[in-house]
Amino acid sequence: RKNTPSLPKTMTTHFFPAYPWDKSSLKSMPVDLQQLKKLDAYALKVNVKNSVEELVKALLKQARTDLEKVRAIWMWICHHIEYDVVGYHNKSQLSSKPRDVLQMGKSICEGYAELFEHMCSLAGIQCKKLSGHAKGHGYKTGQTFTGDSDHAWNAVYLEGRWHLLDSTWGSGSVDDSVTKFTHRYNEFYFLTHPALFINNHFPDNSNWQLLKPTLTLKEFENNMLHNSNFYMLGLLATHPDTPIIQTVNGKASVSVDCRPGTLFMFKLKGTDEQGLMTLKKHGMELDIYPQKTGSHKLEIFAKPSKAEASDDVYKCVAEYLVECESVDEAMRFPKDLHQPVGPSWFSERHGFLRPSHGQPVLHTNDGRCSLTFTLRRDISVLTSLHADGCGLAEDMGRRHVLQIHRKNQIELKVHLPHAGSFVLKIYSKKKSDPGNYDYIFNYLIRCMNTEVKWPAFPQSYSKWLQDYEILEPLSGLLPANRNVHFKLKMHGIAKVLVQAENTHPLTQKKGYWEGTCNTSGCREVFVMVHENANHSFYSHVLKYEVETQ
Repeated sequence: RKNTPSLPKTMTTHFFPAYPWDKSSLKSMPVDLQQLKKLDAYALKVNVKNSVEELVKALLKQARTDLEKVRAIWMWICHHIEYDVVGYHNKSQLSSKPRDVLQMGKSICEGYAELFEHMCSLAGIQCKKLSGHAKGHGYKTGQTFTGDSDHAWNAVYLEGRWHLLDSTWGSGSVDDSVTKFTHRYNEFYFLTHPALFINNHFPDNSNWQLLKPTLTLKEFENNMLHNSNFYMLGLLATHPDTPIIQTVNGKASVSVDCRPGTLFMFKLKGTDEQGLMTLKKHGMELDIYPQKTGSHKLEIFAKPSKAEASDDVYKCVAEYLVECESVDEAMRFPKDLHQPVGPSWFSERHGFLRPSHGQPVLHTNDGRCSLTFTLRRDISVLTSLHADGCGLAEDMGRRHVLQIHRKNQIELKVHLPHAGSFVLKIYSKKKSDPGNYDYIFNYLIRCMNTEVKWPAFPQSYSKWLQDYEILEPLSGLLPANRNVHFKLKMHGIAKVLVQAENTHPLTQKKGYWEGTCNTSGCREVFVMVHENANHSFYSHVLKYEVETQ
């Protein structure tokens, strides 16, 4: 066992945070990062390489409090020392003496921690180098830790108690094979709250967890790894909180709690096709249905929804190992299904309020369903229906969904062409925008009834206005040689004709245009409107097909 410092006597009476984390602060003492900005900028510019003493003297010029002194040292090391990926593989050639680390400008964790300790002692601050196990590069979900410790970090004494930091991880990260170091400053590892630090740092001497009660190595191994992205994005917890999950009847469920406004995605074995993810106001819920038995890696990603461009990427926040013993083949999802599924705060933000169906999956027995939303005023909606392998062409996919607008309500009537699993995709744009529609959200619609075979709705043309409504016939396919009754709700027009083999005028009664037309002798039936009594030309608004004999 390497000799690790035991705690100084004075410490035993002091504050120990409890585990698990109380979700308060990410740090173990109040740190006002805004207020430190000037000091940070100063520390980055200090460029003294001839001796550690001279370097510390220069850094302390702008630092008054002990916290500011530690901060200046921390900022300098994190931005001027890089991880020595060559030295890591050839440790015999490596010196972790502070003077050598400074001259070389690179080291491994041992050198970072020794330089930090030495600089603090020159600045008159108590600091310890700690060693232990870390869930860093090369860590595999659920692995055990044996043998000597593999990482080093520091504890500093500020305002009457000890605090933890890791300047190696503060400076950036290495890939799993330790061949490439990426400089990326990470605020998270400066004075990290001990209940969060224990997540990936297990000290040889358990007193230095600075927790009550302390965790055992077994608990450390079994605990879920939450990396710094997890906490920096304001995420709070994962369920389950153990990294290895067994499926039950082919299904496993995971959820994440977070502050509002976080977007998520997931990958199971590199794709998001074998799950159903729903966004909740305070997190997300995910049901996974692996389509193969065995062990599968499940990664969860997150990003803030109102991100600056630099943060506008999904970052991995948690990893599970899903062990699957049986496959639920009924839960195979269509390729077109887009995650997340169902309505959420995201669709609400885009103007779809008060959904009639809050769940991601709709089951229909007769192949018909209807969804309603309250729509924000200035929105146009586009919808389409998709299924695997039935060649539902794009224009037909649109024609199996009918939009009905009543004041600020929209109803989407869906008539399925056959049994199976379908995706209803919903797009929108501002009416005033000339551009394309943006995809907003989708539902999964399932129908097991093999008798189901609904024709498409009639085709509509640009003169068919959003608030017109078809009461009958709803089917876009009319029976041959029959009298068919028409009832349409339209306004602001002078005349309506139905053109089959002959032309049949509709008459206006209480805001509806009604009448009958005979389908014999024709393949298509058009509804045409006369917008102005003085004009002689008609505009097509609807088109129906007629069944062949």
